[in-house]
Amino acid sequence: MFAVIRLRGQAGVPKKIKDTLSMLRLHKRYHCVIIPDNDSYRGMLQVVKDYVAYGEIDAETLALILRRRGRLIGNKPLTDEYVREKTGYSSIEEFAKAVIEGKASLKDLPDLKPVFRLHPPRGGLKNIKWHYPLGSLGYHGKDINKLLYRMR
Repeated sequence: MFAVIRLRGQAGVPKKIKDTLSMLRLHKRYHCVIIPDNDSYRGMLQVVKDYVAYGEIDAETLALILRRRGRLIGNKPLTDEYVREKTGYSSIEEFAKAVIEGKASLKDLPDLKPVFRLHPPRGGLKNIKWHYPLGSLGYHGKDINKLLYRMR
């Protein structure tokens, strides 16, 4: 599973990149989506790599994002009770672990919004014109979890 975070704004974006960001549902800065690791999404990430940060998310960070930033329709927060009722998993942490292992999907929660609106990173970004590790854009690998933690 990849976590993809849009870091650059809307001004001056070429049409192809704008369309790809739209298909990924990344319409504003600091929006995050969780996508599966397959060839289609890898191609899309290659197109938008100059506007987003992405990498492999772990279960602990996914649980943190779901608990802090997960929203249901009506802007209600995601709770353990809702996860228990809809999926049978006892908590958000257990559900996040199942999603990472491939046993469950975020679509198992029918009212969960697919986009997570994150806080700007505490401590700021390195640079939004250079790629990782000099800047903040592009492929981070496992280090995306550190960025997500700062944006919780």
